[in-house]
Amino acid sequence: MNRSDNTVILVLEDEVDIARLICSSLAEYGFRCEHVSTGGQLLGRARQSTPDLCIIDLGLPDMDGMQVVRELQEGSPCAVLILTGRNDVTDRVLGLELGADDYIVKPFEPRELVARVRSILRRYQRSAPAEAEASERNLAIFAGWRFDKGRHALIADDGEEIALSAAEAALLLTLLRRPNKILSREQLLGERDVDPFDRSIDVRISRLRRKLRDDPQSPKLIKTVYGAGYLFSAQVAWE
Repeated sequence: MNRSDNTVILVLEDEVDIARLICSSLAEYGFRCEHVSTGGQLLGRARQSTPDLCIIDLGLPDMDGMQVVRELQEGSPCAVLILTGRNDVTDRVLGLELGADDYIVKPFEPRELVARVRSILRRYQRSAPAEAEASERNLAIFAGWRFDKGRHALIADDGEEIALSAAEAALLLTLLRRPNKILSREQLLGERDVDPFDRSIDVRISRLRRKLRDDPQSPKLIKTVYGAGYLFSAQVAWE
């Protein structure tokens, strides 16, 4: 059994039987779960100590689950898995736009839930060292490219230096700090109240792909994850 004793998961679910099933399924794999039944309780608990992951139901007695996701990501950002009876595509897209990492519809298979939780946590564990390095070091090296964040310089492997606008440099830096993780348009824009139909980030992604010589028809570096956002698919080293 692959144990995860130090991982704390908050489970927001107002139906006690379902909460018990979620917690017992995860406990078998060493995850420590704390159950809360209202959005206010979860947000208060997260403010005290940021959890590793929150599993959030959308139908709550005190507030809408989408608002919980929004406020959580604004105040205590962490991994989020939405687990709900809502099977509407609009809810799924909005949840991912607000920063959720995954979305499961009830009724659910406990083994799938465990697999999804472990997958999310692995992504966060991989990205954490890169984010720490990125905050202290100025030169990112990836896929034959170098990016000097101090002077917004993108340098190809043949030595050619490609000019980036301030917005393009900021976008690339966000991607480099969190490689191999799906980022929503809101996360990439650094804004929280982005209209779900705002496509300005898509334009910036297209421009950045061209400068990185990333084929827009079949991109290898900046991949589109439909309904969720974008993923920077490369190993990043910082110097």
